[in-house]
Amino acid sequence: MNILYKTLIASVIIAGGASSCTNDLNLSPTNSITAEIAYKTPADYKQVLAKVYGSFALAGNNGINASDLAGIDPGQADFLRLFWNAQELTTDEAVCVWNDPGIPDFHNLNWTASNVLLSALYNRSLFHVTVCNEFIRESSDEKLASRGIAGGEADEIRRYRAEARFLRAFQYWVLIDLFGNPPFVTEADPIGKYIPPQIKRADLFAYIESELKAAEPVLAEPRKNEYGRVDKAASWALLARLYLNAEVYLGKGQAKYGEAITYSDKVIQSGYSLMPEYKHLFLGDNDLNNPEVLLSINYDGIKTQNNGGTTFIINAGINAAMNPSSFGIPNGGWGGNRATKNLPLRFGDYSGNKDKRAMFFGQKIEMDDPALFTDGLAITKFRNITRAGAIVPSTGNSFSSVDFPLFRLAEMYLTYAEAVKRGGTGGSESTALSYFNKVRERAFGNASGNATAISLNDILDERGRELYWEAHRRTDLVRYGLLTSGSYLWPWKGGVKEGRGVSESFNLFPIPATDLIANPNLNQNP
Repeated sequence: MNILYKTLIASVIIAGGASSCTNDLNLSPTNSITAEIAYKTPADYKQVLAKVYGSFALAGNNGINASDLAGIDPGQADFLRLFWNAQELTTDEAVCVWNDPGIPDFHNLNWTASNVLLSALYNRSLFHVTVCNEFIRESSDEKLASRGIAGGEADEIRRYRAEARFLRAFQYWVLIDLFGNPPFVTEADPIGKYIPPQIKRADLFAYIESELKAAEPVLAEPRKNEYGRVDKAASWALLARLYLNAEVYLGKGQAKYGEAITYSDKVIQSGYSLMPEYKHLFLGDNDLNNPEVLLSINYDGIKTQNNGGTTFIINAGINAAMNPSSFGIPNGGWGGNRATKNLPLRFGDYSGNKDKRAMFFGQKIEMDDPALFTDGLAITKFRNITRAGAIVPSTGNSFSSVDFPLFRLAEMYLTYAEAVKRGGTGGSESTALSYFNKVRERAFGNASGNATAISLNDILDERGRELYWEAHRRTDLVRYGLLTSGSYLWPWKGGVKEGRGVSESFNLFPIPATDLIANPNLNQNP
């Protein structure tokens, strides 16, 4: 648990509470804690920064039964659970047996603008933008000078501000990737009742790019910041991800694969290295001696509880028959999510005897009944135990302290390789192959799984083996033109057992109907 999170206080953010519609994206104070109190000293600024980061890990300010969002169960209201559902349940990597409102729509690829979980994710990302805007507004040079903060203390707060700009850019990346054309507001917009304009996808791309480049010089050098906080390498990684998907966001013929090569290689050369053991990336002590993760969402089963995050990923992925104690959650096991056969079959021999990343449980790979947890294999990748095998303590013995990697080095190796294979300039085929094989060598423990040549499909399959259940798959399948296509199927894709193609409109989620009503500036996606 990062020291920054230990300084978290629940009441310092004055940007507002629930954000159920975006005509209130900039809110006035609703309690007695004004900006002049919340941002009085340099120590206060760091406490507010903790809330900016903490809003990624928590559903609300007051424990598991509180939410920053209205209209949704707090247990489903945190960012990662919402984002994970949208990125994984829509693909070949995960199916959920639950019949909660909105969940079956994902794997069936038949959601509408009234899907409650999509509305919550949209509002959660915009809430984060609001929180970041408030911090950025209050940490300008003018505000610092008015509060008598100067010298080294002011420089440190400028770094905090750059981190908040990154976190805002990340949430705008979530919005451009999933919703395309969201409402747009920054710290420069009026506080109070404000109906934000809709930004076009291409303009939002340019904004995210410019924000990341503007914040980069102020950010800490790679691996020099506190664990769980943004550094320059995280900024380069988001730029590399943005550029890799440029043709999705900007249109065919507007590729930026050369830029993806440049920025992924900047990360690769920045001093991060692969964790020697793949499985150690996803354990309850993965905050210790972790040379690979560039940025994570941090969790603590005692200090920062909620029913989302990695608590959700672990509990929903196992049931009581799987010995929850071996996953570090003796009182857990919700029996919800498991994989279609496409995921284990991607490993060939999915026993884990060869490729150590293959972590599955179960006897029946076929999914005859999507409402039956034992149809399809369970995923055992995330565990709330230490490398030594000890259970990480948690309140009620069911919460997770596993930190979730938003960016890690292995993704950058595969980003470089894909950008080269797609024709990007500035890289080399031999280097791309060597990076691809670095990932394989860690997986196999030796060179027995190395390739002598790779194709784009090889890289997609490798991303599926390396990054499964880490909320990448939907974005990858959209980039390859396979999410909605009838040329690549998986069980129950489109709501039928054998799978089927669906309309290309499902490559993008709809703007929630509630926000279309609230904001006359918005037009629906196709």
